[in-house]
Amino acid sequence: MFQNLQNLGIGIIGFAIIIGIGVVVLQEFGDAVGGTANTTVAYLNDELGSSGLAGWTPAIVALSVGMLFLGAFIYKSGGRSY
Repeated sequence: MFQNLQNLGIGIIGFAIIIGIGVVVLQEFGDAVGGTANTTVAYLNDELGSSGLAGWTPAIVALSVGMLFLGAFIYKSGGRSY
């Protein structure tokens, strides 16, 4: 089970790194262009950041850890249904 938690942690760290790099790249791209394109890039940056994809990270973590614990309990009981 701890191996699964380690893999989950590595995946979440990778997810956070991808979001961070995406935010930085979009910010730099937005600074390089002007007008309407900058508005679009700012919108995409918001959707990637805390109000968008990154806002789902705590829910994904909680769901994944909960499923790991439920799976461990089902495995220990031998998969019997009562």
